[in-house]
Amino acid sequence: MAVKTLQDLIDAGVSGRAVLVRSDFNVPIENGVITDPGRIVASLPTLNALLDAGAKLIVTAHLGRPDGKPDAKYSLAPVASKLAELLGRHVQLAGDVVGQDAQARAEGLTDGDVLLLENIRFDPRETSKDETERAKLAAELVALTDGEGAFVSDGFGVVHRKQASVYDVAQLLPSYAGGLVATEVDVLAKLTEDPARPYAVVLGGSKVSDKLGVIEALAPKVDTLVIGGGMAFTFLAAQGYSVGSSLLQEDQIDVCKDLLERFGDVIHLPVDIVVGDKFAADAEAKTVEASGIPDGWMGLDIGPESVRRFSVVLSNAKTIFWNGPAGVFEFEKFAAGTKGIAESIVGATEKGAFSVVGGGDSAAAVRALGLPDDGFSHISTGGGASLEYLEGKQLPGLAALEG
Repeated sequence: MAVKTLQDLIDAGVSGRAVLVRSDFNVPIENGVITDPGRIVASLPTLNALLDAGAKLIVTAHLGRPDGKPDAKYSLAPVASKLAELLGRHVQLAGDVVGQDAQARAEGLTDGDVLLLENIRFDPRETSKDETERAKLAAELVALTDGEGAFVSDGFGVVHRKQASVYDVAQLLPSYAGGLVATEVDVLAKLTEDPARPYAVVLGGSKVSDKLGVIEALAPKVDTLVIGGGMAFTFLAAQGYSVGSSLLQEDQIDVCKDLLERFGDVIHLPVDIVVGDKFAADAEAKTVEASGIPDGWMGLDIGPESVRRFSVVLSNAKTIFWNGPAGVFEFEKFAAGTKGIAESIVGATEKGAFSVVGGGDSAAAVRALGLPDDGFSHISTGGGASLEYLEGKQLPGLAALEG
C-alpha cells in the first residue's frame, strides 16, 4: 500500500498541530458497560504515538446505527470514559459532532489534549450517498483543525465505506495511514500474495449471501474451505438434505450447488449438527447427523464429529483465515463448535501456522469463550473490511490515502 505512514507524519512534526483521527470504536455495550473494548485497545498505539509527539487530537468514530440523528443509546460517552482510562489522561467528549460545542472545545485544545467528537453517525451526512452532502461534513470536520491539521485513518473496520469521516476528509487534509490500518493491510496481504501451504479458510456466520464474494475469491486459491454457522444449512439443503427449521436462504441453494460442483474437493461441510427445539439458551439440545435434522428443530452448532474432522485439517495448516462463528456461541449449549475450531487454530498457531481471525463475531467469540488473543497471529478489527480486501475489492478508505 503506497501511502504515507504515521511515522511520516510524526517525522514531519505534529507538535502544536491538530490531528483528526478516524478510529473504530464500534464496541459492544450492554447497560452502558463496554463488554469488549478490543477495538479501543487496538487504537492506543496510534493515539499514544501522536500524543507523545505533541499533537492535539480530535478523534471521530461511530457506534451502532443511529439513523442519522442523536440517540442517547448510541452516545460515545462510555467510550470516552474507557479511552480516558486506557490512555491515562482526560478525554473530552463533545456534545455534538461538528456543532458549537465541538467547535469551542477544538479551539481550546493544547498540545497533548484529546477531544472525542460525539458519534459521527448522529449526522446524516456521514453516510449520505450524496457526495456534496458528505463533502460539507468533511469540510466542517477539517475546520476543527484550523485547516492546518492532518488526517490519520486508523479505523480499519470502516475503510470499506465511502463515508465523510473515512473517505472525504482524506481529500481535504494531508492524509496518513494509522498504525492499525497499516498493520491490518500488511497481515491481509500475507493471505493473498504468497501464503504458506496448506492454506485453510474457515467461514461461518448466518448468511451465505454475505460470504459469496469471498468464497468465489478464495476457493480456487486455498487447500481447504471449512463451512460452518448458519450458512452451512443452505449448503446442506443444496445436497438434498432437509434442514428442519434451521436458517435457510432458499434463493441461494442453486448457488451453493454450483459452488459444490466446482469446489467440492476443497469445501468441507459439517457431518453432524447440534440442534435445538427453539432459538434460546434454554433450548432442548441434541446431536444428529447432518442428513437427519428433524422437522421443527433448528441447527444451532456443528457437532463433535465435525469439530474432530475440521480439527484434523486445521492442525496441519500453515496459513489459516477464520471469519464467522460455527454456531450460536452466545448460548452455552451451542458454543462447543466455535470453541473447538478456535482451539484447533490456536494449536496450529503454536506449531508455527500464521493465523488470522477476521474480526466481527469471530473476534467477539475468541474473547467471550475465554481464549487468549495471543493464541492467534492476528485478530482483525474489521470483519467486513477484511472480507472485501480478500475478495480483491478496492476499499474507498484505503484508495483515498493513495491519492
